[in-house]
Amino acid sequence: MLLADLPDVLTIDEAAAVLRISRGAAYQLAHQYLWSGGQVGLPVFQLGRRLRVPKAAIERLLASEPRPAPELQAVDPAPWPGRLRSV
Repeated sequence: MLLADLPDVLTIDEAAAVLRISRGAAYQLAHQYLWSGGQVGLPVFQLGRRLRVPKAAIERLLASEPRPAPELQAVDPAPWPGRLRSV
C-alpha cells in the first residue's frame, strides 16, 4: 500500500494499517489527541460521531524525526461528554 494512493482523509482502520499498529492502539492514540488538545496522539478530526485522520498528518508523522515520548498527564475528558466511548 503506497501512501500516495490513499485518499486525503483516512478512517482509523486505514491509518492503523498504514502505521502498522492495531485498531485499538489507533483509537487510543486518536482519543489522546482529542483529550490533550492536540499535544500528543494521532491527529484526527470529527465528522459527526466519526473520527477521520488527514493523510497529511500521517505524512508528517512518518517524515518527522523520532523523539522520546513526552510525559503524559491526566487530561479531563469532560469537554466531550458522551461523544466518545472509552477504549
